[in-house]
Parts: sequence; C-alpha cells; structure tokens
Amino acid sequence: MKKRVLGLLLSTVVLAGVLAGCGGQQQQQAPAATEEAAEEEAPAEEAATEEAAAPADGVQVGIVLPTKDEPRWLQDQAQFENILGDAGFTNQVLFSQGSSATEATNVETLTAAGAQVIIICAHDGAAAAGAVEKAKAEGVTIIAYDRLITGTEAVDYYVTFDSVAVGEAQGQYLIDNAPEGDGVPLYLYAGAATDNNAFLFFEGAWKVLQPQIAAGKFKIANSSEAEALADKAELTRDEMSKIIDQVTTDWDFNVAKSKAEANVTAVGADMKGDVCILAPNDGTARSIADVFASDKDVTSYLVTGQDAEKASVQYIIDGKQSMTVFKDTRTLAADSVAMALEVLNGGTPATDATYDNQAKEVPAKQTPVVVVEQSNVQAALIDSEYYTAGDFTGL
Repeated sequence: MKKRVLGLLLSTVVLAGVLAGCGGQQQQQAPAATEEAAEEEAPAEEAATEEAAAPADGVQVGIVLPTKDEPRWLQDQAQFENILGDAGFTNQVLFSQGSSATEATNVETLTAAGAQVIIICAHDGAAAAGAVEKAKAEGVTIIAYDRLITGTEAVDYYVTFDSVAVGEAQGQYLIDNAPEGDGVPLYLYAGAATDNNAFLFFEGAWKVLQPQIAAGKFKIANSSEAEALADKAELTRDEMSKIIDQVTTDWDFNVAKSKAEANVTAVGADMKGDVCILAPNDGTARSIADVFASDKDVTSYLVTGQDAEKASVQYIIDGKQSMTVFKDTRTLAADSVAMALEVLNGGTPATDATYDNQAKEVPAKQTPVVVVEQSNVQAALIDSEYYTAGDFTGL
C-alpha cells in the first residue's frame, strides 16, 4: 500500500517538467535508503534519533520538525523521507523537541551540511526568525511548513493548510450539531500562544461562533476575556492573545487535561449538562473529552479536533470525540517537496495565496482540509489509503 501511495503522490505533485528538469541530477545522486531497509536496521523512532544526532553531509533538502513525541510529526517525517528519497535527493529530518535553541542548532547543522533548501515547521514562529535569517544569509531557500515564521523577511515560501478554514470547520461543526435551545455552555481551548497557527485556528472558529454567542445560542463557560468580547465580530491580535492566554493548552495533552479539570471544577451544574467544546487538535481533544466524560453532571458533549491522529479516529468511531479536521500530510509534504524541487531546478514555485508574517507578504501554497466524523471515517481515511481498516476496531 505504501508504494501505491508514494506513486500517487509523486505523480500528482511533482510535475513532469520538474522531474524532467532534475532527471540528470537524480542519476548522479545516491538514492536514500529504502523504507524496508531502514525498518530492518532499526525501529523508526531509533532511526530518527540517530539522524538527529549525526546528520549526513551533502544534504540538499533539510527538514526541521517541532517534535517526534506527537504522531503527526512522525507521519510528516515519513512522507518527506519517502518522497525526497524516491526523487533522488539527499535529505535530512531533524527534530527540535520543543526547544527554540535546538531548532536554531538544527538549522545551523543543515546549513553547514550544504542544504540548499530548508523546510521548517517552527516550534516558536517568532523565535525561529533569527535562525532562518542566518541560513538565508548563506544562500539557503527557506520554506515555512505548516506554521508561519513571523517577523522576518527571510521566509521565501509558506506551505500550509488553510488554518483559518480549520477553525471555521471546527466552529461550524459545533453550530450544526449543538443541542436545541439557547445558553448552551461553550468551552474554548486554543493551541500555544507561540504558534501563529493557534491564532489562525481561533480566528476562524471565532468568525463563525461569535454571531451565535452574541445571539445567545452559546454561553462562554471558561474565559472572561472571551465573554467581554462576545459582541465583537473581528478581534485584534492583542484581543485574541488575551483569550488564548486564558485557554491555551500549549499543544500539550497534560496541560489540556489540567485546564479542563480546573474548568469543570470552577463552574456550577448550570454550565454542564449538554456542552460544546472547541478543542484545537486531537491530542488535546482526547484529554479534554476524558475529563468531561468523567464528570457526572455532563450529560453529553461535542468536542472538535484536528490532524486525524489514529487514537482520535478510534475515539470518533467509539463516540468519544465528535470530529477531526483531516489535514492530509501526504499532500502537504508533497507540496513542500514540489516547491523544493522547483527551487533546486532554478524555477519559481507556484503559489495561490499570501500570508502576512508581520514583516512581508509571504507567497504560500494552501492545501485543502476535510471534516471527518463517524459517518465518513471509511471514505475519508480508509478508502484514501491514509490508514488501513486494520488500524481500528468497530468500523
């Protein structure tokens, strides 16, 4: 199955002209080790650790990802290594493990190894600016991946899912599936304040939820800052920041669990019953769902997510998580690779949007997202060969 998926990705994303242009170069480059060989030598996580400790020389494309402790980023790693390796380009994936200092070291290491393009998903979008500026000064093309790097002109391109659309989808799901009547308790949670995407997700969710909040359909249960702004349709960055500071999960399931526990303890029974929960991603959604499910005064809950992590897909099948926003990392990684190949061949990558990173309008390529709920798990995730039916029970 993996070979079929890889073939599909290469045929759909790497344009014929790009591949033709780099054909001679592919023959000269030593191909990356096959997936089968890598699996025989060491488990995937051990291999990732070894690579992070000892990057190879002669890297053409370097990739920096925020952590290997979340399934999402290991999936991205596999996509990059498969696609770039199959295309004949040397590549290296390094993990920052939630540290901006490590991230800066990773960028320096890849630059020293000769990377012509660095694809980076920043741990902290603002803190990453200094690292990419140094790489840019050495002639490296910088592609921000999934998270925008802010406050610098050193970012050449941005490959992303439509993050505002993710938040809109989460908010709209709550609206479409909310219990009858007004005053439905609404619990808001957000990602890390250091991640620009957390603001974009929240912006999208607020855009669709706010009219319903102002009309009385929802009653905010856990943010005094959001309550104070309930009548304001468009929030400034500072206003969003005040809300996010109250409801941030830091993208950490333990933080999410503690915050949810504090929230249900602080409110009375009138803010329980049938509730709606805006959770920013799958890891936090599961932790938050577990807290609400264990509260005897919560009759039912709707909870959002994103990333279509296996554990959350099983939660959706089991009725413990309501939905997830599926962001096909195969497509996102392939879009990034197509950009990198175009750069390596002296071309200009195709873009379809721009994002303001507070220093410039960054040319961007957006990847569509899909809402997955119990009714379309099979069609969206199994039939597309993103997962296999055997990964789950109860399908």
